[in-house]
Amino acid sequence: MSDFLNVIKDLRGGHPQLFANLAASVADPDAAGSNPGTMVRHLDALAFRLDGSGEIGLAAQAYEMAAALAGPDSSRWTLSAAEARLRDFCMQGRFAEAGPVIARLRAADANRLRPKITDALVDRGWLLELRGEAEASVQCYRLALELNGHEPGLISRDGDPLPKKIKNLRRLQLDMLIEACAFDDAVALHETTRQLIGAGPLACYDIVGIGALAGQLGVRYTEMRPPRPIQEPQLKFTEPPPPLTSEAGDLEAPSQYLALIDNCHAFPRSNLVLKDAHLIYDLAAHPRRGDVLLQDGVNPDQIVMAAFGTKQALVEVPEDSLTIEAGLSMFGLQSRNYGHWFCEFVPRMLAYNDPRCPDGIPLCIDDHMPPTHEEVVSLIDTRDRSIIKLPPRPVAFGLLGLAPVPAFFPFEMKPGRRVYDTIWPADILVDLRTRILDSARERGALSGRAGRRLFISRKAFAQRQLINEVEIAEALRPHGFEVITPETMTFLEQVDAFHSADLIVGSSSSALTNGLFCRPECRILGLIHANLGFNFRGYTSFIEAGGAQITFVRGQTVNEEGHAFHASYSIAPNEIIAALDRLRQPTSAAMPSPSKTEAPRTIFGRMIGALPFVPRNGPG
Repeated sequence: MSDFLNVIKDLRGGHPQLFANLAASVADPDAAGSNPGTMVRHLDALAFRLDGSGEIGLAAQAYEMAAALAGPDSSRWTLSAAEARLRDFCMQGRFAEAGPVIARLRAADANRLRPKITDALVDRGWLLELRGEAEASVQCYRLALELNGHEPGLISRDGDPLPKKIKNLRRLQLDMLIEACAFDDAVALHETTRQLIGAGPLACYDIVGIGALAGQLGVRYTEMRPPRPIQEPQLKFTEPPPPLTSEAGDLEAPSQYLALIDNCHAFPRSNLVLKDAHLIYDLAAHPRRGDVLLQDGVNPDQIVMAAFGTKQALVEVPEDSLTIEAGLSMFGLQSRNYGHWFCEFVPRMLAYNDPRCPDGIPLCIDDHMPPTHEEVVSLIDTRDRSIIKLPPRPVAFGLLGLAPVPAFFPFEMKPGRRVYDTIWPADILVDLRTRILDSARERGALSGRAGRRLFISRKAFAQRQLINEVEIAEALRPHGFEVITPETMTFLEQVDAFHSADLIVGSSSSALTNGLFCRPECRILGLIHANLGFNFRGYTSFIEAGGAQITFVRGQTVNEEGHAFHASYSIAPNEIIAALDRLRQPTSAAMPSPSKTEAPRTIFGRMIGALPFVPRNGPG
């Protein structure tokens, strides 16, 4: 016993070289002059002391010796040894050696230590993530998943499921590797954890706009409209023109085309199209690509993983693809959002209606779109095409038809870049407006009413809330305003409502893009928060293409959490009443000519002038 205790005392200083002597004593307890139970207690105390002093690897060895002596009662020390060994590997970054330890823990303990160790791994992963140590954080999360048996429900400290957390961290790492042109390293890194996140392998593709492949085998390209100038919008505010912080969009519209691509892959809810070794994506190939934060493969509803370099991108290789013989693309990133739908997707129908687009090819939309989106398609379609709703699976197309967004429209700019305020080409929008109004008339959907005054409610949305909406609505009622909630209406009901209005007040949101369908004499007050980077030019150019005029009323920002564009705000009702009163004053802004299908009304000015508007400082 004295020899054993002497070795224990020598080890109080934590000298690794003395463990060989201790191991010899443990191997022959009779020679050590002590019974195994006593030795186990001393080893347990030694391990506890070593662990407390940071000698986690030595503590694991002491626990392992105790387990060897304990015989049938060894489970406690076996678990303690495995737990200490796992912590030691994590502290040293020796994650590849942790697999056998995880297996021992899973085999030896079902419910006792495993949840505690799993929580400890998640905690360490979160700490490493906060420190910016992405790889170590990923490995801790990976080990937690393996220890947990990959059961669902394990989340990080900020509430994300661990597979999602690993995917997001991998994305950051891939971006850094791509920036260094280390594409092979990025592919190899992804391979180590792709099964944990349910992803396929990555491959490298050259980023091109469709025009770069025009004339190549399997790509037919037809220019529908050449580049052409865009009229600069004249912005109107109820205050002296404020110094906007956004970047004015380009005043030249890009080519509008129809492209037919043979034997390619596409991803619903994303804009990516893969053809041989090419990634076809006009936005990613744009000269301003370096300023744009591409969102494909990042948004929660994405079914593909992608990371973009300047000229090349890593994209998840399509697996388990749905096969479609032929289709025309009306699917993509943010297709569910009403504003994005109208700006980016609906204009494609003009190309698909063109005689140069073959008959009989179905229109393909995302299956998570609301019914109003499909209603829009049916109104514009002149070819009686069938519609295929695509589930969230990669699609192998025998033939895919593509048409572009009418203008350069980045989803988001990179941090530090100014917001790009896209200016929309009026010719495209006028054609859409005419087609939709004519189709609505043919269906008897336009009531013929005029002179309505609409206040657009946004109370159903959590973002960009008008905090005192109810107060404003009550202040407007005496002036003949009715409250509408567009999200509860069919698309044709929305078109009729906006087309019948002479005055509209509403938050500058997706619903306000319906101002395109207003009569030319309609006046609109677009309510918005105080952010000077907002896309005022975008709203103005889109709405005023139809002839209506929009004036912006900036309120007081209340809550700036999240995206700056979606901040909540309030506006004093008397400011809105005063702004409506000023709409009676003559404007120097040029008013577009009305559509050929409708005659201008001349009583609008008299109607507005007769209203009993409350003075600016009156009760609100």
